[in-house]
Amino acid sequence: MPGVQGHRLPTRERLTMTVLIYVDTNKQVGDRDHLKVLASEIAAETWLQEHDPEGVAFEYEVLE
Repeated sequence: MPGVQGHRLPTRERLTMTVLIYVDTNKQVGDRDHLKVLASEIAAETWLQEHDPEGVAFEYEVLE
């Protein structure tokens, strides 16, 4: 299923920052377009709709 994947906690319980990562498997590792880091679910959904409607972005915690 296209879109944003990952377990999302309700805002009041989320104490950590997360980003969404899109991987373009048609690109080589190290290519500047291989990964996209998206700051929010809205940004990820918008980017996916415009660039890869069948793609997915996975949510990851930002480590300090």
